[in-house]
Amino acid sequence: MDHNRAEGGSYTDNLIGTLLAIFGNVLVSISLSIQKYNHLTLAGTKDQRAFYRTKTWWCGFVFTCLGEGANFVSYAFAPLALVAPLNAVSILTSSILGFIFLREKTKPKDFAKQYWLTFLGYFLTIGGTYLFVAFGPNSHEKLKAENIVKHIVGWPVLLYLLLGIITFCLLLYFYKQRRANYLVIILLLVALLGSVTVITVKAVSGMLVLSIEGAMQLDSPIFSVMFVCMVASVVFQARFLSQACKLHDSSQIASVNYILSTIFAVVAGAVFYWEFNNEDVLHICMFLLGSAFCFLGVFLITKSKKKNKTFEPYVTMDVANGVPTIHEKGLVTQPDFNGSFSYGALVNNDGAAPATQPVNLQQPPAGSRSTDASRGQPDLKKD
Repeated sequence: MDHNRAEGGSYTDNLIGTLLAIFGNVLVSISLSIQKYNHLTLAGTKDQRAFYRTKTWWCGFVFTCLGEGANFVSYAFAPLALVAPLNAVSILTSSILGFIFLREKTKPKDFAKQYWLTFLGYFLTIGGTYLFVAFGPNSHEKLKAENIVKHIVGWPVLLYLLLGIITFCLLLYFYKQRRANYLVIILLLVALLGSVTVITVKAVSGMLVLSIEGAMQLDSPIFSVMFVCMVASVVFQARFLSQACKLHDSSQIASVNYILSTIFAVVAGAVFYWEFNNEDVLHICMFLLGSAFCFLGVFLITKSKKKNKTFEPYVTMDVANGVPTIHEKGLVTQPDFNGSFSYGALVNNDGAAPATQPVNLQQPPAGSRSTDASRGQPDLKKD
């Protein structure tokens, strides 16, 4: 371990890594908002182009690549205990962008009454971020291949990996065999994979940076091992997250996943890279206090998210009038007829303007229908 760098350059490295992580999380939030705006715009127009053929979507994609690249490089400079909790910046930025583009016309008093928990979450998240960045670990080392191998063969890391594998297998058994589709179980699987991801990402990123500086590390076998583990853990982590999104609410997933993933990442950094070895009790306590503030702030931000009212209508045809009738929970709700009705898109939550089909609302008189019916009876008898 290079203690000279830990004493002299750790503050500068931590600052660079922290700024890169904040910049990357903000860019990722902006990119997701841009891509969502692109999807909503296409849905609200008659443009038949695919989303990947628009400039707006590609602009968001470029921002995503830049943001994730900044997050990746930040692991090479700052400890895991600093980079992992900064994911709260992404949630904070997404919520603020939602308020900017929401543009609800409400009175200031009603707005403050409805969203005061969200603003309290903003202050807690910002204050917690300042605390854990200011009092976070300053230990840092050059992630050479031999240093990474020394960390892996150490008994704390081996014990941590053994306990992690056993816990993962037990959770996977209950999830697959016992059909325990609880949110905590799925996100614990994600967090365990995430701890492997951050360990390998820091190792790969550190060796890449050293190789760019002139000390080649890419020809070492440990680099290939870490790279394969990083890709595999990211793929399986994404699969479990997609399954969780199908079963549970996205706001709950965001808050619980942030809390569990941050806890496991901090523990992984402390065990694998010894990030808290040279820290005193005061710094550790203030770091934990800042992390707790961020946890509470993210929980309040996601808890105050406005939920859309679920609406699952079904349609029948009124035989007498030939007009579609919308039923919602046993109540009949007629659409507004202005000479047309929306076919195939009864509820348009995304603001889309579905294609309309003309409807002839003029019904023939009852006498003519009875006359046509009486005329048709003799024909049936003849057949």
